[in-house]
Amino acid sequence: MADRVTVIGWDGSPLTAAARSALSAATLVAGAAHHLALPEVPPGAERVRLGSVGLAARRIAGHRGTAVVLADGDPGFFGVVRTLRAPEHGLEVEVVPAVSSVAAAFARAGMPWDDARVVVAHQRTLRRAVNVCRAHPKVAVLTSPGAGPAELALLLDGVHRTFVVCEELGTDREQVSVLTSDKAADHTWRDPNVVLVIGGAGGTGASAAPWLMGHDPAAGTVRGWAGPTEEHASEGRPGVGQDPTLRAVQLARLGPRTGDLVWDVGCGGGTFAVEAARFGAAVIAVDADPAARTRTEAAARRDGVLLQTVTGRAPHVLESLPEPDVVRIGAGGVPVVTACADRRPERIAAHATTRDEAEAIGSALTDGGYAVETLLLQTVGLDPADWSERERSVVFLLAGRRTTGAP
Repeated sequence: MADRVTVIGWDGSPLTAAARSALSAATLVAGAAHHLALPEVPPGAERVRLGSVGLAARRIAGHRGTAVVLADGDPGFFGVVRTLRAPEHGLEVEVVPAVSSVAAAFARAGMPWDDARVVVAHQRTLRRAVNVCRAHPKVAVLTSPGAGPAELALLLDGVHRTFVVCEELGTDREQVSVLTSDKAADHTWRDPNVVLVIGGAGGTGASAAPWLMGHDPAAGTVRGWAGPTEEHASEGRPGVGQDPTLRAVQLARLGPRTGDLVWDVGCGGGTFAVEAARFGAAVIAVDADPAARTRTEAAARRDGVLLQTVTGRAPHVLESLPEPDVVRIGAGGVPVVTACADRRPERIAAHATTRDEAEAIGSALTDGGYAVETLLLQTVGLDPADWSERERSVVFLLAGRRTTGAP
């Protein structure tokens, strides 16, 4: 096992005395090609190109001597330190940090970043990273080959954002470009790069008293969720599908979260869409009525969340939408349920007002590969003055969970 492992962050500035001292004593140095070309790397040290960090860690673990790992930015921030400290390698590491590439990118843009979300985009996480960009007004994306600015822009189709693309930060080839997201796909970008994705309400403003890292979508004007319909002034006259109890159970069964894309089909006044967005999910609210779009966008502005609205009749309008993780169906019946099930989201929630309709929706979900939970929800609103009944709602809830092994 290596006698000592020092991880050195490099941000393009001259190495510190501690970093130079560790390098001078190294018998093995691991890093990218531009790290291994640094003049401070001892000529006699074994050099390891840092491709797979796991493979490099095993090689370091078998080395008898002093090892140094060079990495861009702060190696403890979405960096190599996590892999090197994995128990299977048995390595004890010391870290000499540098300015993270995210901090450097926001500094180049002249923006604060305590209210930013930070995500890593690999090919396997790209879709979820894009969903965070849909849902939040300020996101830093640490990219990788095949999951860079162009791919982000293509998947954000229909959502306007400003991109600040920072290429090769800290090197003499550094370049910072500011452009709209619809233009980013037309360029070829150099790796490594960091993309700042800015847009929507509050995207460039500063919080009066920030206290929590990252944008908090739940910090709206209404405390709690699935509140009484009268709290949602833009809702208009509520129908059975807008009953707060039904909405609460739908949210509980669907569990929208950061990185998810939620479809709200038949969004009505947008109460469900807004509350799903307050959980940190990206939301596309769909309705055939143009007035529903207006109400939903007003509700989103009021609660300070970002979402996308689409006017069109389901199921046809759904064909061009990106893949959902969870779907709430407020209108459309069996044809819409079937179309949504064909897109294979993890969970689907729908409701019905009659038993026959509930049985048809349940069968459509089962045929689509979903385990179905069916509930009959009855709520009675009471006047607290005399306990008289003010309103009553009776509705069937159908919640589908995609079964393991379903196609």
